Amino acid sequence: MKKGKLIIIIVTLILLYFSFCNSGSSVNNSQISTDAATVAKGGTIFNQYCGGCHNFRQDGIGPNLSGITTLISADWIQHFIKDPKKIIDSKDERAQQLFKKYKVAMPAFGSFKDDEIQAIIAFLNTHQKAEHVVAKSDGHELLNPIPDTIQLSNLLVNLSLVTQIPASSDSGKLPLTRITKLDFEQKSGNTFILDLRGKLYKLQNYKPVVYMDMAKLKPKFIPEPRLATGFGSFTFHPDFANNGLLYTTHTESTGSGKADFSYADSIKVALQCVITEWKTKTPGAATFSGTSRELFRVNMVTGMHGIQDVAFNPLAKPGSKDYGLLYISVGDGACVEEGYPFLAHSKDKIWGSILRIDPAGNNSANRQYGIPESNPFAKNKNNKTLGEIYAIGFRNPHRISWTKSGGILVCNIGQSNIESVNLILPGNDYGWPIREGTFSLNPNGDLDKLYALPANDSIYKISYPIAEYDHGEGNAISGGFEYWGTAVTELTGKYFFGDIPSGRLFYINMADIKQGKQAPIKEWRISINDIPTTLLKVCGSDRVDLHFGRDAQGELYILTKADGKVYKLSKAITKP
Repeated sequence: MKKGKLIIIIVTLILLYFSFCNSGSSVNNSQISTDAATVAKGGTIFNQYCGGCHNFRQDGIGPNLSGITTLISADWIQHFIKDPKKIIDSKDERAQQLFKKYKVAMPAFGSFKDDEIQAIIAFLNTHQKAEHVVAKSDGHELLNPIPDTIQLSNLLVNLSLVTQIPASSDSGKLPLTRITKLDFEQKSGNTFILDLRGKLYKLQNYKPVVYMDMAKLKPKFIPEPRLATGFGSFTFHPDFANNGLLYTTHTESTGSGKADFSYADSIKVALQCVITEWKTKTPGAATFSGTSRELFRVNMVTGMHGIQDVAFNPLAKPGSKDYGLLYISVGDGACVEEGYPFLAHSKDKIWGSILRIDPAGNNSANRQYGIPESNPFAKNKNNKTLGEIYAIGFRNPHRISWTKSGGILVCNIGQSNIESVNLILPGNDYGWPIREGTFSLNPNGDLDKLYALPANDSIYKISYPIAEYDHGEGNAISGGFEYWGTAVTELTGKYFFGDIPSGRLFYINMADIKQGKQAPIKEWRISINDIPTTLLKVCGSDRVDLHFGRDAQGELYILTKADGKVYKLSKAITKP
């Protein structure tokens, strides 16, 4: 029931810590360099490519790295980094254990020079002692938080291939793309698809044409160290056809600009997330041209859990209080697992929250946007409280979507145990990092361990998920949508979502959504050309990287990063 995603150089290596840490064995790595310049070089590479998943304090996306060079030979580590699949296929015992646990092979890094890998190993070698802050166990941690399994429904949906997004991987290896979002412009109904590596595509006769290239427009743009970094999200103003306004989030290197939201200098800054307003004089053009204006910039402790999504309420009409207000989901930047839980779960800080701002206003601290009077904390007398905040208590709020009834749903990617769907209400607290799903967590302790809720739980005033699953079912939730279309009537009345790495597909019935209750989750299946299959099979990878989209007609789409394909849910088949 643990989560695993290996997308950086060292990710899988550290599982060996667990495989052999109890064996009492040690290795002779006396040949590892201790030269200060080499160690510094390795630290730079590590921070760029590895620090997003790993630290030397406790487990993150990948396990704690401290002490790894006392357990595994430097030679083995170097060969594994060069070509992990080759070692796995050779039936190497250690590599087999890695693959068995994480169920995915780390990509090869053959382009790295030997001295670069040796520098990384030299840096790792300087972290010999694990300095865990361990929770005081009372013996009541939950080994299986949700013992019930997700039931398979009789819903079978045929997928039709819509388009193939051009490969954005320089190496030509999987994942070929990093496509994460499909959305539309309201007036024209044009569909757009985003690749985190920097391009926003406009579909013209179902063919992807580059509409915006972030790397060309923002020279300081970086898509590294992968994970959620890069061109993160986009949304068109509901009146784009007249005002030409488009909003995006992207990442830049540390120090690229003055951060509007920062923290103490003693805490590292891995990168910055930037919210930008773009304006074009030709809204109907095939490609974007125009000007940009920065709304705000945020420092992040790591490359994980950045600004995940930006969106406007598609149901809001001109003149209503929600019209033209921009919703923004901000992750915790992995500050909790890095040892800074005080940066999250606070109305005084931006990390781990849902924001709502008025891009046309100017009453914010930097005067670049407005804070709506209807926001829950806009009139708070505490001058430290951020009026931008709409809700708090999230680790990694993945996608914002609206229901036909006007509700807001946000899926939260969990730490080590729980993935959840949340109904967002203004001013509410969704618990992270003192809660993960409907369970208690020690933010200063071992984040792998969950506990039953305390007897006095009501005093914390936490809003719990309306649906959740544990890591026995999947590892990272992919936020989805309620079906608003008419082409597949069997999908009506359901909210569709899934699991990013495994590609498993889930839904809950809209009628079951109620704050304070758990909606039953059902699994559904797919077919292509009317032949039942799975996303794992069709994308040719052991990691799907599943994402959902919804077009102007309310029809649903599935995106798979691994192969860059986009599918439309075309018809439903029910089986007994």
